[in-house]
Amino acid sequence: MSRISLPEFNAILDRELPITRLLGIHTEAITHGQGRLRMAYNPDLVRPGGTVAGPAMMALADVAMYAVVLSLLGPVELAVTTNLHINFLRKPAPGDILAEAHALKGGKRLTVVEVELYSEATPGDVDRTLVAHVTGTYSAPPNPDPAAVSRAIEVGAWE
Repeated sequence: MSRISLPEFNAILDRELPITRLLGIHTEAITHGQGRLRMAYNPDLVRPGGTVAGPAMMALADVAMYAVVLSLLGPVELAVTTNLHINFLRKPAPGDILAEAHALKGGKRLTVVEVELYSEATPGDVDRTLVAHVTGTYSAPPNPDPAAVSRAIEVGAWE
């Protein structure tokens, strides 16, 4: 079970990360150790060559990683990115970008997350194209809710 609800996560984004509104990022789902987010197509985010700009896709991936981390820890707003590595695989078609993220490994302070970014020419398009693969690490502040860490360890999300 996720340690943060979808409305709680969205409230944090609205209050603490207003850039997500500028980029058109919204959260579709959060479950324990997983998150699905979407960045709505915006022609202002297209770079020369007709593709969605890399920094916008990196921001989407980072917010998706944040969703995964908070799904494990709860509303620990001071969790921060310590590493983000992205491989751009294909030029995304003009359309929404979908992020599907899940935890790979976690500990008391660090969580490693994987994100796949897909291009959807139209919302709900079944022929999604993988356009980028992202791995990243988040660091939680010392001593987040100890009960949350214990519960995460019990369900196997953390070691």
